[in-house]
Amino acid sequence: MKKLIQGIVDFRRNVREGYREAFGKLATGQSPDTLFIACSDSRVVPNTFASTDPGDLFVLRNIGNLVPPCDGHGVSLSDESEAAAIEFSTQILSVTDIIVCGHSECGAMLAICDGRERVQLPNLKSWLRHGETALASLQRGQAPDHTLARHNQLSQLNVLSQIENIKSYPSVKKRMSEGNLQLHAWWFDIARADVYAYEEELKRFVLIDEVEAKRLLDRL
Repeated sequence: MKKLIQGIVDFRRNVREGYREAFGKLATGQSPDTLFIACSDSRVVPNTFASTDPGDLFVLRNIGNLVPPCDGHGVSLSDESEAAAIEFSTQILSVTDIIVCGHSECGAMLAICDGRERVQLPNLKSWLRHGETALASLQRGQAPDHTLARHNQLSQLNVLSQIENIKSYPSVKKRMSEGNLQLHAWWFDIARADVYAYEEELKRFVLIDEVEAKRLLDRL
């Protein structure tokens, strides 16, 4: 907390004039082009590893970067927070891209691998049920990269599972059918500070280097 408070003072004292101007423009509204769904883990900082500025990303973070699916009426089968973020970003902000970004050494994935029934915290135990589909895929040996530790294999499968859950939302289906919304599965390796994107044709996550970045940009 001390570091946080001092950081605010330092930011106010040393803030770049460009930032001050940017925040001034953002005071009247926002127009991000991407909904970025990430884990609440303090080591995962999207604006840092993606070098984005204020106003670029509409960010949804929760434990395990989970997205509960919705029913046939577009109503979330669990907490409404994630559903509200998807509705607002796709229908009001009209984002053109949704990214689900998992990460290595995820505590939520470790808990699921060890057995969700062992989790002592009732709300956390219930919440982690949204990772069970990915666990079933792991048990069937469907992980994209079998060289990773088991919980990291699950983390990658979980990203793909949450992408499928997002597709259950009517606003997402509609925007995708119209060709103005794309979904992306990313994975952040904390130890190497590398970001990977899932390539459907290759059935694996590929490091986003200059070559992969060009491939991704050409599809936008």
